Amino acid sequence: MDYFALPVQKLIEEFEKLPGIGRKTAQRLAFHVLNLPEDKVVGFAKALVDAKRKTTTCSVCFNLTDADPCRICSSDKRDHSVICVVQSPRDVVAMERVREYKGLYHVLNGLISPLDGTGPEDINIKPLIKRVAHGNVTEVILATNPNVEGEATAVYIAKILKPLGVKTTRIAQGISVGGDLEYADEVTLFKSLEGRREI
Repeated sequence: MDYFALPVQKLIEEFEKLPGIGRKTAQRLAFHVLNLPEDKVVGFAKALVDAKRKTTTCSVCFNLTDADPCRICSSDKRDHSVICVVQSPRDVVAMERVREYKGLYHVLNGLISPLDGTGPEDINIKPLIKRVAHGNVTEVILATNPNVEGEATAVYIAKILKPLGVKTTRIAQGISVGGDLEYADEVTLFKSLEGRREI
């Protein structure tokens, strides 16, 4: 039985709906919010509402944005001949943190997963094909996760792009920096060997 006032209970329940937040963490967050000055709570609530209302999807790459097209797609400092295909907007953020990639992106917003009932028509593959067919794209980099769904999606896209004559590459996979060979699985070791390069 919970011993919280009804508004506090409701706040805890809302925090519990967030991914990775259990009951105790939700309680801790709720009490943290309750201990904040009212102006900070109002600012927090406003940031949540603003993020929901003012964030949209770029009509070109399907990344999250507050302008359409997004700043990456509309930048004249980016290489518009290269497109990096990723699963979600979080992957765009990960790639941008590296500060080495200067091309454009295409966010699939999912992966092909027959077990989950997700087919090629359920993710943003058709718009990618249109971009490649109608643009001056010379390379498509497939940067989906190295799992079954990511591999299946990459193979499917590569097969569809082949008739368009565009260079299609896959990001390298293998042992992570700081990792130990003895703990790596067979597929990771195979990918590491397969993707080796001369030094």
